[in-house]
Amino acid sequence: MLNVHPIPAFRDNYIWVIHNQAHAAVIDPGIASPVIEYLRSKKLQLSAILITHHHDDHTGGNSELLQSYDVPVYGPRNESIATVSHPLRERDQVNLEAISLNLMVLDTPGHTRGHIAYYGSNPFNMVFCGDTLFACGCGRVFEGTVQQMYQSLQKLSQLPDDTLIFCTHEYTLGNIQFAKAADPENARLIKFEIAAQELRNRNIPTIPTTLTLEKKINPFIRCEQLGIINSTQNYSGKSLSSPIEIFTVLREWKNNF
Repeated sequence: MLNVHPIPAFRDNYIWVIHNQAHAAVIDPGIASPVIEYLRSKKLQLSAILITHHHDDHTGGNSELLQSYDVPVYGPRNESIATVSHPLRERDQVNLEAISLNLMVLDTPGHTRGHIAYYGSNPFNMVFCGDTLFACGCGRVFEGTVQQMYQSLQKLSQLPDDTLIFCTHEYTLGNIQFAKAADPENARLIKFEIAAQELRNRNIPTIPTTLTLEKKINPFIRCEQLGIINSTQNYSGKSLSSPIEIFTVLREWKNNF
């Protein structure tokens, strides 16, 4: 049995631990102490660290973890991360033998220039996408370009519909508020808001979400939908003729929302 467990960190981060009964891999450990505590409480041996991008809230725990565990650190080839021992790029494979999991690397630049994601299909479809695709939202464009972010989201949206989306921030309720402004007639979005609020009231993560759901509620991967087009044109005050134009306005709108 493979488990994927979220460890809350900082104000709204999740550090993902993938484990069986004996071994674990950790994704984006921004801080080491809660990871070490979880591993010891479950009597798990760390076998690998995986990084999606260089921001400190995703890498800050690497050095301390490496003091306790001699493990490989996988991360993006196109970013400078001192602790990464195994640099990766598009379509590289990460074979985590200790937990019987094979992950394929996807280049997903936009949030940062070299951002990557990890996709696995066994025992279920899953993607660890860092700060690219969020529940009902997407990451800010800090170092890459809006075009890159749009293309990265399009790439992720081509994964199987039942793919579980393991992103790294609990931004869902805020993202829903923006999505309602961009897509006010979306009844499925209102239903999701109720469910997400109930989860947060009990301090339960709203993540993972699924690609099936995101295709119904996430405005950033629905730029060809008439309702999204109309709302972005109303916001910008100009005619928008292509999905990338719609996306560009949506991202600017969200930045100032």
